[in-house]
Amino acid sequence: MAGSAGEVIKSLVVNLVIASSKGVAAAITGSGAMLAETLHSFADCGNQLLLLRGIKQSQKPPDAQHPLGYGRNMYFYSFIVALLLFSGGGVFSIYEGIHKLQHPEPVGDIGIAIGILLFAIVLESWATLGNIKVMNARRGSVPFLRYLKETKDSDLVVVFGENSAAVLGLVFALIAIGLAKATGDGRFDAAGSIAIGIVLVGVAVFLGREVKSLLVGEAGDDVALQAEVKVLVAETPEIEAMLRMLSIQQGPGEVVVAMKLKFKAGLSGERMIEVINDFEQRLQSRVPAVRWSFVEPDIAD
Repeated sequence: MAGSAGEVIKSLVVNLVIASSKGVAAAITGSGAMLAETLHSFADCGNQLLLLRGIKQSQKPPDAQHPLGYGRNMYFYSFIVALLLFSGGGVFSIYEGIHKLQHPEPVGDIGIAIGILLFAIVLESWATLGNIKVMNARRGSVPFLRYLKETKDSDLVVVFGENSAAVLGLVFALIAIGLAKATGDGRFDAAGSIAIGIVLVGVAVFLGREVKSLLVGEAGDDVALQAEVKVLVAETPEIEAMLRMLSIQQGPGEVVVAMKLKFKAGLSGERMIEVINDFEQRLQSRVPAVRWSFVEPDIAD
């Protein structure tokens, strides 16, 4: 989680610098695409503050009201960010583009704007590559696109989505104001704003869909977890088989596991309790993400 917070803070600083620069360029050029990009960057700053709050809230210890902890706070704040990206960034950019399309205006001097856009592309690309580096370290051999769909680290995915959308949006803005200036047709600038809005809406829909699944209650990494449980069962002579296992992702790096195990006949109640406690300790040692485990002895599923 510390690595996630670092990536969010880095993106926040980058977006503060970029948003201020874009605002200057938008004022100088009167470009709708630049205005859309300025608002997008300022919105990203707010989004990253929300993510930081989500990280802090999700780390609160369990209490009587929330016995399984506050891990899902991260998913709640990630979902809010996706909604804001959709409405505050995407929809507004499309609206601004349509307005400019109906009332096109020529852009002013674009020299400073181009310099700021190129500077912003470099900074955003640096932040995005940093996100990718962290995700590569976590995904292991899992293909990148599959990791984006399956990972439980919603904060990392949201920051990556924002940063990659920002890079693409900056490229569109650069092309749009260049064409608008070269042709004297302000409709190219309007089209750039619409394109930026479509990118933001697309990213927001993807993020919202993925985070919603986690917020509702998604299973943990069952394939790897079940494989580890089967190994532990094979290593424990008092256990005959795993009859059933359920897992729920309670937050980034936090999984709740419940299972039915079939024990060999003749075990005393006291010995069965000792075996269960030892089994749970070994499971949590091998899979640190398992924060809570509940074992029920049974003879059939």
